[in-house]
Amino acid sequence: MSPTSGAPSQLTQGSGTKGGIGESTLRPDGILKVTGEFAYASDMWHEDMLWGQILRSTVAHAEIVSIDTGEALATPGVYAVMTYDDLPTEVRTYGLEIQDTPVLAHGKVRHHGEPVAIVAADHPETARRAAAKIRVEYRELPVVTDEESATGPGAVLVHEGRDDHHSGHVPHPNIVHRQPIVRGDVTEARKRADVVVRGEYRFGMQDQAFLGPESGLAVPEEDGGVHLYIATQWLHSDLRQIAPVLGLPEDKVRMTLSGVGGAFGGREDLSMQIHACLLALRTGKPVKIVYNRFESFFGHVHRHPARLVYEHGATKDGKLTHLTCRIVLDGGAYASASPAVVGNASSLAVGPYVVDDVDIEAVALYTNNPPCGAMRGFGAVQACFAYEAQMDKLADRLGMDPVRLRQLNAMEQGAVMPTGQIVDSPAPVAELLRRVAAMPMPPERQWESSEGVDVRQLPGGLSNTTHGEGVVRGVGYAVGIKNVGFSEGFDDYSTARVRMEVVAGEAVATVHTAMAEVGQGGVTVHAQIARTELGVTRVTINPADTQVGSAGSTSASRQTYVTGGAVKNSCELVRERVLEIGRRRFGSYHPAWADAELLLEGGKVVTDGGEVLCDLVDLLADDVVEVEAEWRHRPTQPFDLRTGQGDGHVQYSFAAHRAVVEVDTELGLVKVVELACAQDVGKALNPLSVIGQIQGGTTQGLGIAVMEEIIVDPRTAKVRNPSFTDYLIPTILDTPTIPVDVLELADDHAPYGLRGIGEAPTLSSTPAVLAAIRAATGLELNRAPVRPEHLTGTA
Repeated sequence: MSPTSGAPSQLTQGSGTKGGIGESTLRPDGILKVTGEFAYASDMWHEDMLWGQILRSTVAHAEIVSIDTGEALATPGVYAVMTYDDLPTEVRTYGLEIQDTPVLAHGKVRHHGEPVAIVAADHPETARRAAAKIRVEYRELPVVTDEESATGPGAVLVHEGRDDHHSGHVPHPNIVHRQPIVRGDVTEARKRADVVVRGEYRFGMQDQAFLGPESGLAVPEEDGGVHLYIATQWLHSDLRQIAPVLGLPEDKVRMTLSGVGGAFGGREDLSMQIHACLLALRTGKPVKIVYNRFESFFGHVHRHPARLVYEHGATKDGKLTHLTCRIVLDGGAYASASPAVVGNASSLAVGPYVVDDVDIEAVALYTNNPPCGAMRGFGAVQACFAYEAQMDKLADRLGMDPVRLRQLNAMEQGAVMPTGQIVDSPAPVAELLRRVAAMPMPPERQWESSEGVDVRQLPGGLSNTTHGEGVVRGVGYAVGIKNVGFSEGFDDYSTARVRMEVVAGEAVATVHTAMAEVGQGGVTVHAQIARTELGVTRVTINPADTQVGSAGSTSASRQTYVTGGAVKNSCELVRERVLEIGRRRFGSYHPAWADAELLLEGGKVVTDGGEVLCDLVDLLADDVVEVEAEWRHRPTQPFDLRTGQGDGHVQYSFAAHRAVVEVDTELGLVKVVELACAQDVGKALNPLSVIGQIQGGTTQGLGIAVMEEIIVDPRTAKVRNPSFTDYLIPTILDTPTIPVDVLELADDHAPYGLRGIGEAPTLSSTPAVLAAIRAATGLELNRAPVRPEHLTGTA
């Protein structure tokens, strides 16, 4: 059985399209998305399907005294109600790194919105009404909401009686992970400092705010297995966590990627995958679950809020002498990706600067706040906000230009990271700052024209709060460093299956991977690689599923690097086999088959001198060449748990921003006029997509700076704003001009010299905006996001 609608069966770039590496090719799914015809996961349908619904906890920390499902089961149209006691196996938890998350709450709930029971019914409203009839009696417990309540005297344990995942380096059971980074001698270095600046910074919790809510369709199979059509970021990671809970071997849990409406890290963890499969297997019918926006705020992890305490020292001529910092990340009720986020935050805490003497500590806490995990920037965003604010403080104390101070201390190729790792690819930090500073400035008082005042260009916009009175301009700069790919010894690989054959008189390549296309444009890049390596025009991209080897997660800016590398590798192996067919078939007729360097171009086999040997259609005839191969980047190492030393990252990416803002100092309203960016991308495989990624990441950084924050009540640990009415994200009216200067300095270790690009612009855009607001107002502003009350003194 299969759904009657959903993700397109294939995405094919038609003949006549050139589109090799380095060209701005259009996305095959672009028109469908723009016109509203693209099938997202929430559009999936089956003629015999039921609807699933999840009952969530109304309190953040409580014992479950009783659950009464009788009235829900008696509701007409209800097919199944399941609680923890109804789960089919002894494996009843899951998790990305630490399996500490219950499929359904057992004994207690640990955060507001935790799943307690699931319902399947013949109509979505019936399922919702039935879920509301389930009676749960709670006995509330004290909530753990911050470091003091998590690790102070008499702290309540979030996971009592469970310490199997804690190592000796973790000082308290409410700490998920701790990573120190120690290098040099800070005590001695401090003596050399002419200026020391300190700061304490707070970073709010953000939501990924993807527009397509969590959704999926589970279809029971005749062999007792299940087929899950799902919007996710990593099919094989989902499979690894789902199958043990269902009591099925992995080959009986088939997964196919359905249309994904954005991700940004929020789909790395499971949401409704197991619940849909459980209900499908219990009822014997297909079950669809689609979250509404309220449920989505509770149904996925968020970005870790953080408290960061920094000290920087410098000589009077601006050279950094030392850095100390302590970063406390709130991981919420379950571990998710917190250990990896700690690793990133600590190892990148210095930023793209050379500092020989450092003492860094980063920890992630268990609390009763919402679970936090992966979000674009992944630990480096929080650190960048703090270290860039510190650089501005240092520049002010030293009386130096803030760009010059950064350039003076900027790392370059050959620099040594605080972890001891040598940066062995281009690190053009000073050049990126130079480029972004040299961009033309937007005109002053751009809201004025001969036709009058355009309020859309002013703080407050169409609310018409000002005509320019009390509006002050500020300019700020920031630069950031982000790792690319999975780190700390993770076996980071991808798999690609490439097939080449003649179809309807034309040589055609087919690429099959499990890569989750979440909007980043991988389907375009894979076709570009196949055209470049195999010399064909027509390339078909098969749907992503688990019938091919893992492609890893669409996260960490890794997919073009790793899965692109796998596609390139498989294409090269296919090319060799195709040429071997030609050597056997035509080698005796032309010595070039044995002696020359042979290429596939324009559907033909040619020598490196341009001589055409044969047409690919004639060469292949009835032959089909298919290769499935893995590709790995060079290995990394875990960071030492005492010193933090180790070659933990495979690649680094860099971006710099200049923000121009205008602030209504009376009302505390901010208008970001421009966010100029300069970024090194190694090699722009698709320049149009590169610009889109940089502008998208920049806009998300803007949201972090001035509006996006999940508000959690510190007394109850309940989320107060789970909707787009109260959780604000930038719209087109908030988005400034974003000029982009792309630098291409090849990384010799990467396919085509490319560099992961998706996350770096999210890092530096946030502190650049804050720096510009500080410049306009003279306020310290050690918190993100900035709210109007912070600018008017009413906070």
